[in-house]
Amino acid sequence: MATTDKNRALVTATEAKNKFGRLLEKAMQGGVVVITKHDAPKAVLISMDEYTALASAPESRINTLSAEFDSLLMRMQRPGARNSMQAAFHASSKQLGKAAVINVAARKRG
Repeated sequence: MATTDKNRALVTATEAKNKFGRLLEKAMQGGVVVITKHDAPKAVLISMDEYTALASAPESRINTLSAEFDSLLMRMQRPGARNSMQAAFHASSKQLGKAAVINVAARKRG
């Protein structure tokens, strides 16, 4: 078994098959086992706790993004913002062009 550090082992698929019990214990104790085939990493053996933490990470990220979206949407629903958005959606291309020029000029000053 080729070990890259004390918490990570790099093993071939054949070694993983022959030493599965030992590798399972390593993973259950917080280690990571990388299984290779033809010298390329193909799979990883980790503990259930580590898997659960990794699997819930995207859900947590989505929940954060959802909360940010909800907050932005609430701010957009205020009367002043709602009126501005209505005006923007109903503006002519000439009005939008004029607003863009004013916005660029304001950014250069600010």
